[in-house]
Amino acid sequence: MIIATTKRLLVRNWGEKDRDLFHEINSDPVVMEFFPFLRTRAQSDELFERLRGIIADTGLGFFALADRDTDSAMGFCGLSHVTNLEPHLSDGTVEIGWRLSRRYWGQGYITEAAEKLLEFGFVTQNLDEIVSFAVATNERSIAVMQRIGMIAAPHRDFDMPGIDDARAELRPHSLYAIDRATWQAKGR
Repeated sequence: MIIATTKRLLVRNWGEKDRDLFHEINSDPVVMEFFPFLRTRAQSDELFERLRGIIADTGLGFFALADRDTDSAMGFCGLSHVTNLEPHLSDGTVEIGWRLSRRYWGQGYITEAAEKLLEFGFVTQNLDEIVSFAVATNERSIAVMQRIGMIAAPHRDFDMPGIDDARAELRPHSLYAIDRATWQAKGR
């Protein structure tokens, strides 16, 4: 299932051929610097299957991001319903998020895909607002949020629940948001 295409990318559901790349990004300590743990192969496979099912059932989720010419997966970018973050975010709030294999960093792939997914969210899915959040010191992800026109909402920043004291530096999260009217006003 192809969700969207850009000049260089396919945004699609995950296929069996993507399983190794999915594990690669979820077990790479540099990619996962701002997450509380690395995933084993079994944990990656479990998440892989869950994401495939969510996408098939809802049409939203963290989609595979692939090279348009070769269909080789690079990482993911997607829109997903937030769960279990109340009172910070209501269940059903839609977030945009991403993760990319290091060998593809610095080439603008995430920005390209995220801009297309904002369009998909506001036009195709008729969403009113899309949020994104990251560890407050994750400058790379926050820079993407800014590049795609999202606006800092410091009054909505929060501490991520469930992070143990050994990784307490990962609790503070910055939240960015964009609503449909703001997205349209930017000429998108």
